[in-house]
Amino acid sequence: MSQTSDASFLVVRLVPGQDLYNEIEKIIVENHISAGYIATVVGSLTKVNLRLANTFDCLEKEGHFEIVSVVGTLSPQGLHIHMCISDHTGATFGGHLKPGNLVYTTAEIVIGVLHQYSFLREQCPLSGWPELVVKKMNE
Repeated sequence: MSQTSDASFLVVRLVPGQDLYNEIEKIIVENHISAGYIATVVGSLTKVNLRLANTFDCLEKEGHFEIVSVVGTLSPQGLHIHMCISDHTGATFGGHLKPGNLVYTTAEIVIGVLHQYSFLREQCPLSGWPELVVKKMNE
C-alpha cells in the first residue's frame, strides 16, 4: 500500500571529525522527526564503518573516501540507512551505515520530513529483521 504526504526539508552541514550516523540520529531526536528520509548526502570520510549484507560483520576502513550515495528511512525507533563510498582508485563499497563514519572535509545532508506519518520498526517474521511500519498520524 502506498502513502502520500507533504514534506519539508532540513539541511545540515557536518564538519571534520563528526560522526555521520550519530549526527543524523541527533538531528532526528532534536527536531522531533517521526518519519524522515535521506534526500541526499554529499561529502567525504576518513573512517568508514558499514554492516555488510545479511550478516553482523562490518567493513571498517581508514583513509580518504568520497560519499557516493546515501539512502534511508529515519525515525526515533531507528535509522535504516545504506551508504556507498569510493576510495582513491574509484573502488566502491556499500552497506548499512553504523556509528564510526567520520567526516573528512564536509557532509552536506538534506533530510525530508513527512509530517502526516510516523515510521515504526517491528520485527518481521518473514525477514527476521525489524522492518518499516508506516502509521498515519492521528490514527
